[in-house]
Amino acid sequence: MIKKATLLIALSLPLALGLAQNKTPKGARLANSIAAIAEEKIITVDEVRRELEPYLPQIQADSKGDPMKFRQLIEDMESEIIQNLTDNVLIVKQFYEDKGQIPPSFVDNEIEETIITKFEGKRSLYLDYLKSIGKTPDEHRVMIKEEIIVNYMRSKMRKSASIVSPNRIESFYEEYKEEFFQEEALHLRLIRLTKLADETEELLTQRADEIYEKLELGFAFDELASKYSNDSKAKKGGDWGWVTRGSLIEQLSEPAFALQEGDFSEPVIIKNNLFILYCEEHRPEGYLPLPEVREDIEDILISSMAREAEAKFLERLRRDGYVRRFN
Repeated sequence: MIKKATLLIALSLPLALGLAQNKTPKGARLANSIAAIAEEKIITVDEVRRELEPYLPQIQADSKGDPMKFRQLIEDMESEIIQNLTDNVLIVKQFYEDKGQIPPSFVDNEIEETIITKFEGKRSLYLDYLKSIGKTPDEHRVMIKEEIIVNYMRSKMRKSASIVSPNRIESFYEEYKEEFFQEEALHLRLIRLTKLADETEELLTQRADEIYEKLELGFAFDELASKYSNDSKAKKGGDWGWVTRGSLIEQLSEPAFALQEGDFSEPVIIKNNLFILYCEEHRPEGYLPLPEVREDIEDILISSMAREAEAKFLERLRRDGYVRRFN
């Protein structure tokens, strides 16, 4: 996210507060006043307001009732929105300078998809919406076309950084090796039996013994867990996934981590509950080997390189283009 506190802010705090309360406050800037100009395109306060509106609930939650923090979050978001809107104008300009073309059918399909997904397939609702934001169908068509262009150009920027050399992956692994350390863990399944209100501990143990005998006869643990276990994972065969020692209470962690793969424990009684534990797979502590994390590292590096490539591309467009922002 682009955050430059020194950039001029287009919307005032009273306007943002009015949006949050679904009303226009006294003294707020007029919706059609200018927030910025990029090349020959005027970006209005109303456009910025529409972009800001979906973020207001989260901003209000993040500010936790602090007016100063709310103001700062609003200003940061406004600045980022204006930056993105002006960047998009510059990106579209570059697309046409590169002699790029978008087939009309692409725009037609996007508009039809919008009508279906956002307006229940009713063109009348779509036209009412355009009227409410002061746009004609032709003007909205241009907006859709420019959105397609921006998405295409940004995707093109990211694809330009999609190849990572093996040496760079290995260097990243060595530099951040601590991030690939994993604790000892096991893939745990368990059966939990809970003593009923009118049940004695002896009856509880008797139920456990019956299950234990079936396990010794070779019955599948997951099938018995699905049938007998009283916990929330019963339908999943008692599967609790990968757990570490610290994620279990001591009464369970000690017998669980003493198990070998494919073994089940003696019944463990804790208050009114009885547990039978099963180790499906054991993973010792240590560093994940490079082959196991190579794809993850490659994804990280590709994302980083894509951001760098996009930043350099936008920096050039901003340097060569014309952008002016207003108070």
